Amino acid sequence: MTRRLDVYTALWAMQPHDQSGVKLPYEQVVEKVAGAGYAGMALDFGATSAEDIRRIQPMMARAGLTPFLVDFPKTVEGLRPTLRMAKDFGAPFVVVIGQVMPLSVEGMIPVIRAWIEMSEQEGMPVLFETHRNCITNDLYATLLLLDAVPEMRLCADLSHYVTGREMSFPIPRREMGHISRILARSDSFQGRVAGRGQIQLPLGWPSSRKWEDLFRGWWREGLAGWRARNADGTCIFLCELGPPDYALTGPDGREMSDRWEEALVLKGWAEEIWAELEAG
Repeated sequence: MTRRLDVYTALWAMQPHDQSGVKLPYEQVVEKVAGAGYAGMALDFGATSAEDIRRIQPMMARAGLTPFLVDFPKTVEGLRPTLRMAKDFGAPFVVVIGQVMPLSVEGMIPVIRAWIEMSEQEGMPVLFETHRNCITNDLYATLLLLDAVPEMRLCADLSHYVTGREMSFPIPRREMGHISRILARSDSFQGRVAGRGQIQLPLGWPSSRKWEDLFRGWWREGLAGWRARNADGTCIFLCELGPPDYALTGPDGREMSDRWEEALVLKGWAEEIWAELEAG
């Protein structure tokens, strides 16, 4: 029995991938991602058409890259085609950023259960991403959902809760406990460092350092928890540094940092944490 960490990047993060603003052709994107040692790419229906996702998947397969799909279903049944596509692609799971958003937790519960039941019917696991502007928008509501639906599993992008709740630094103990509950139910993790007022901080800036340390601690906790729950299998860590408006820009509209290089930093951090956990 073996456990391994696979680090992915996102197609969204590659369009464009750096300060040049140039969007590389898909063939070059795949070549660059594979050459950097990534195991796969997240293909996001919020940023890429189904036609283009079908076009890039064979290129990825030839390069040895595995996809997982990120869907934003606007109806319960709207998730089913993505589950079937993901199965055809050999994806490990589908990440759901559900756009069916009842106002009450009581209203959310049957939606979550319906998507879980659908995933079982189609034989394709689903993970619900912790994300703004979707059914998991609010940290507290999501914690209540986890209590109500024990089989609900997450993809943890903690940046959304740090910024969405404008968390102060240092994070209060109560909020740290809430994040630990999220991590304990997460089977995949996303790499982005946020602050209370900015969803994606440039890495290496002095003002970002405290937030970098915070997120690295959370990722260690999440990866350690995954390892404790899984005697074998593959854990996926996604480096997801998005273009503007996620990325900061200067007065000239040019990005203020190199996201391609920053993603490689995130990749190195995740691999370093994993290796340390592996060594015991």
